Amino acid sequence: MKKVRIAQLSCGGAEYSGVQKEIYEAAESVGAEVFFPDIALADVERAVKKFGLDVKSADLKLMIARALALVEGKVEADGGVFIGTCFRCAEAAIVRNELRRYIPPENSKLSVVSYSFTERTTAGTLLTRMEALTTIARRRALLAREEQTGITMGVDSGSSTTKAVVMKDNEIVGTGWHPTTEVIKSAESAVSDALEMAGLAREDIQAIGTTGYGRFLIGKHFGAELIQEELTVNSKGAVYLAGHQRGAATVIDIGGMDNKAISVIDGIPGTFTMGGICAGASGRFLEMTAKRLGIDITELGPPLAMKGMGKNVPMNSYCIVFGTQSLVNALAAGSSPADVAAAACHSVAEQVFEQQLQEVDIKEPVIMVGGTSLIEGLVYAMGQLLQTEVVVPPNSQYIGAVGSACSRRASSRESRCPPR
Repeated sequence: MKKVRIAQLSCGGAEYSGVQKEIYEAAESVGAEVFFPDIALADVERAVKKFGLDVKSADLKLMIARALALVEGKVEADGGVFIGTCFRCAEAAIVRNELRRYIPPENSKLSVVSYSFTERTTAGTLLTRMEALTTIARRRALLAREEQTGITMGVDSGSSTTKAVVMKDNEIVGTGWHPTTEVIKSAESAVSDALEMAGLAREDIQAIGTTGYGRFLIGKHFGAELIQEELTVNSKGAVYLAGHQRGAATVIDIGGMDNKAISVIDGIPGTFTMGGICAGASGRFLEMTAKRLGIDITELGPPLAMKGMGKNVPMNSYCIVFGTQSLVNALAAGSSPADVAAAACHSVAEQVFEQQLQEVDIKEPVIMVGGTSLIEGLVYAMGQLLQTEVVVPPNSQYIGAVGSACSRRASSRESRCPPR
């Protein structure tokens, strides 16, 4: 199979820190190759002048010139663009963000992932991002399909929960949801529940797609036709559930281990980012908050957070350890459970806003998905920060499974993705 070509725009830090070999390795593992756009020396000054950002670093000037070559169509990159800079450099961060805005996917058809690396960045950290760029390049037409046909199943093996969805002729007819303990056992339980709800047997399923952290293991177990990373799958599922498969949208998924922010155009990721500094910005922190308050996590909504005043409780927005300490101290000082719940929801929303949402162009509707989208206090806090109404579609917690089921052709038993 021909390799997908991904254009890299980065400062010299990738080479100096040793991260460049990790970038190459991540791309190679998903059947892609990373390349630096060729340009002439004379193009550099012209590009910097046209771009309008006076930078001092020669490496950053080169980044700008390479970006201009992509935008002007002088260089082709069918796999999109990887923009990476060292997180320690403020000037590089500005250039990275501006270049991300400068390469509009709606015009250039180039999907863009923006990433701030450290000297400890590994190929495993970059794998999902490279896989997403490769998937978009190879399956753009499939991702753009607006209707599901036949009987398909999607299974999402996440870090906290495993979900399964059965779809029949563009409708969800069965769902299953189990905590992720033993990966295959949890998947089997979720699948059994979904099939029972649908009134179908395993042999009735015409095609299976898997996603999530355990996607390769369960994909092999179930004989899946499609094993796909979460970024493209979640984009597909979100716009499908929200009934917004045409036009622009922003998808936010705050997970148990990492967060995803995706700018979607006609069901296809345009710019996207994932990750986070600490679990203080994840569903794990909200689980700990709910446990400390002695309530179910879904109660971080109307019963508490929606009634509380988060500004009354100072809370660390970055570290789960110090965030929990803030929570305990606030309760010990006499803060109400409602105020603490509101502060916890605002803390998570604030970090996602500051870290992930600065890396994408936020366009309405803003669609919030995943298990945390059921926490009304978190959805409310995110809407307050973005100053817009956040859409939570029906079945939003099954986002990955729905996207996997939607991305399959019912009659297809085509090339299966080999496990790594």
